[in-house]
Order: sequence, then structure tokens, then C-alpha cells
Amino acid sequence: MLTDTAISALVMLFVTVAPFEVASMFFVLAVNASPEQRRQLALRACVIGFLVLLAFALGGNRLLGALQIGLPAFRAAGGILLLGLARDLLFAKPSGLSSITPGEEEEAAGQPDIAVFPLAIPLIAGPGSMTAIVLLTGQADNAGQMVVVLLALLAIMALTCGAMLAAERLFRLMGRTGINVIARVSGILLAALAMQFLFDGLRQSGLLH
Repeated sequence: MLTDTAISALVMLFVTVAPFEVASMFFVLAVNASPEQRRQLALRACVIGFLVLLAFALGGNRLLGALQIGLPAFRAAGGILLLGLARDLLFAKPSGLSSITPGEEEEAAGQPDIAVFPLAIPLIAGPGSMTAIVLLTGQADNAGQMVVVLLALLAIMALTCGAMLAAERLFRLMGRTGINVIARVSGILLAALAMQFLFDGLRQSGLLH
């Protein structure tokens, strides 16, 4: 039973978190950061994403019930946020998300932090992974299964962090032209993923049939 729970949790979280897709987005967004800044961004994004998903694992159902928020709203909201980022990638519009330093954070309080958005939320801890972790913990019948689900979450976060850290080597090999190609392709894929989130949310809400 614990083995089945572990396999189910690993597969569902791997699909919804998508470590290698997150790494490809990180590869594009952090291209202008130094190696040390990229390492810090990757670690911070994974820690923040893990904490958010852990919070949903331990209290997601209670929180949603208290706020009267349905799971379809998470998918629809996440889809809208990702569409904006996909647009910037496709049309090479400056979004303020391509670089960040601690000094810039102090000088411009309004500057986005890519470790928080869009890496930690909604790419790592997005509608799909939030929904998955809530469903997985809701299906846990005992403390043993709950521990297995949380260990699976930790394993996927470690894989995601490793993939993001390895993305730096790809940047050295690809160069600026490769970055531009990946940015366009990532934008298309991200737009499709965003629309899927949006459609799923609308469908689950009953607005689409």
C-alpha cells in the first residue's frame, strides 16, 4: 500500500511540477544573472515552492473551505498569469523578469523577483501541483501514507532544483541565439499550458461544457 502511494505521488507530482520544464524557463529568465545569482535563485525558488506546497499539503483543504475557494479557481488564475509571461517570451517584450540582483531589489521595491514569480509560483507551486498535493494528502488514510506523500514532494523538489542548477551549463553551450530560440519555443509551450489550465478551470467550474 505504501509503495502504491509512493508511486502515485511521485508520478502525479512529477507531471504537475514538471521539473525539466521549470528548468527550461529558469534557463531563459535568469540568462543575465551571474552563476552565483542563478544558484541562489534556483535554491530560493525551490524552497519557496516546497513551503507553499507543504502548506497546501497540511492545510489546503481547510484553507480552501474557509475561504470558500474552489480548485477550478486555482487553475483559471494560474492560466491567466502564465499567459502574460508567455506573451512576453514570444514577442521578446521586456517583462522585468529576466534578471534580478539583491541591489536592484533594494533600489526598486516594485521590481519582480523571478524566484517568487514565476518560478516558485506558479511554475513550481502552480494550480496543477497545488491541486495534486491536496488530492494526494486527502487520499492518505494514515500517518504512514502522509509521510510517503511528503517524502515524494521532497524528492520532486530536489529533482527540480538539480535540473535548474544544471541549466547553467546549457546556457554556456547554447549562446544568445540558442537562448532566443528556446525563449520562443518556451513561450509557445507555456501559452499552451496556460490555456489548458484556464480551460480546465472553466470546465470544472461549469462555465465550459
